[in-house]
Amino acid sequence: MEFGNIESPMYARLRHFFSTIYTRMHVKSSARPIIVVLPLCHSDDTESARASRKQYKETLYTVLFDMNVPAVCAVDQALVALYAAKRTSGIVVNIGFNTTSVVPIFQGRVMHEIGIETVGQGALKLTGFLKELMQQRNIPFESLYTVRTIKEKICYVASDYEAELSKDTQASCEVDGEGWFTLSEERFKMAEILFQPQIGGTQAMGLHKAVALCMDHCYNAEVLGDHSWFKTVVLAGGSSCLPGLPERLEKELRKLLPAYISEGIRVLPPPFGTDSAWFGAKMIGNVSTFAEAWCVNKKQFRQKARRTGGPSLANAWV
Repeated sequence: MEFGNIESPMYARLRHFFSTIYTRMHVKSSARPIIVVLPLCHSDDTESARASRKQYKETLYTVLFDMNVPAVCAVDQALVALYAAKRTSGIVVNIGFNTTSVVPIFQGRVMHEIGIETVGQGALKLTGFLKELMQQRNIPFESLYTVRTIKEKICYVASDYEAELSKDTQASCEVDGEGWFTLSEERFKMAEILFQPQIGGTQAMGLHKAVALCMDHCYNAEVLGDHSWFKTVVLAGGSSCLPGLPERLEKELRKLLPAYISEGIRVLPPPFGTDSAWFGAKMIGNVSTFAEAWCVNKKQFRQKARRTGGPSLANAWV
């Protein structure tokens, strides 16, 4: 669940959010444990960022236990995407709503000390750029939802952008209630801003450069002397399902990185498409040691709070 920036009072907002979920699902909050996927609110590991993550997580636990949830498993959104791909180590590229994050994970732990790279554009920017391209061609549409639907149905990532420009790439799709839409080079121009942000008027790092930078940091970190754990890249997020993205990213990484880093690189598409995070969480919930190894119950939370003079679980359960 991607909350974005939660304004104060954080407790009240989270309480309303979860109350709404339980009401709509017709499920009692006390009925069973809950797995909550945490957004990457901050990419860096500064003191301020750590304090913010800590406050958010503590408030989350407090809200859920006040609602009588028996146990809580709070896990990073990049982690569940990695688990869905049946991996515990690698780099997760999560194309979120506003930003794209490049997250190194080693044996189930987000490596904040190595560094999380962020690209200042996500699904909203992609959809917005396709909207601009359609407007330039005077293609009428009713809403941004229409544009997003077209993006999901017929857009893709070009293997070679310049070569693609000389091809006949026209294709059509139908949007319920609005009829048929026909696009040509807009189909791949939209996604090209991931690699060439300047095309869309954005001053940002290209996705391939952000991933290459993260890999370089992973290599230099020499985690347990293992130089291969970061060479599996797992894509996550709805826009990462665009056809051609894994192949293009892998191709660009091999061009950017020296052979001793690029050898053995694999970029994997979202293993379960847009539902990958859900399947990753499901895998965690089906583990036989789920309750003991993954969850925090109210008693543990209260005891920890008493020992530390207040809720402080940010470093105890990751």
